[in-house]
Amino acid sequence: MDTTLTQSAVLPLASGLTLCDDGLIRPTWASHDELLRSYYDAEWGLPVHDEAGVFERLVLEGFQAGLSWRTILAKREAFRQPFDGFVPDRVAAFTSEDVDRLMSAPGIIHNRRKIEAAVTNARATVTMRLGSTTIDGPSHLGELVWSYRPACDPRPHSGEEVPTQLPESVALASDLKRRGFNFVGPTTMLALMAAIGIVNTDIVGTHRRPR
Repeated sequence: MDTTLTQSAVLPLASGLTLCDDGLIRPTWASHDELLRSYYDAEWGLPVHDEAGVFERLVLEGFQAGLSWRTILAKREAFRQPFDGFVPDRVAAFTSEDVDRLMSAPGIIHNRRKIEAAVTNARATVTMRLGSTTIDGPSHLGELVWSYRPACDPRPHSGEEVPTQLPESVALASDLKRRGFNFVGPTTMLALMAAIGIVNTDIVGTHRRPR
């Protein structure tokens, strides 16, 4: 017997958790909006290792700074066409004219600093891949960010306990900045790490992390 609803009716939920109308417990940020709910259920926290996939999410996390993730998620498909599918080599070749084009592209965030940062980050991504000459060093962006996977995941039991930074996200941000990346602060990097499965910051008690 499915006891999710019965148990939730007896035991009060921790802050940051919501019992949804389908009987599943989700973090509150993913409970009320269908787009966020689907993203949480089917994508957030699932592993992404490839360079282009990690680059896309790094760029989108950078665009999210100062905005809601819901805003970025709703515009993700609109971003993909003018950003050439987020293929790093293509974005790295963008010129100032391309930046001007993106400033008027429909459906995306028209922030010149963030657009320029995306181009800068694409160039840094390509430079890192082409400059990888050591056996022990990361061969591409995906390998680099995954090298900062913590030994243990945090186990927040309420919304207040969800970390905004970890030592590994601080270290990753510092490494990326040293390599020429922009809009890669420790909080943004933890959001990226959580989104692509490097670290689990989900609150204990959701249907995806029941215990």
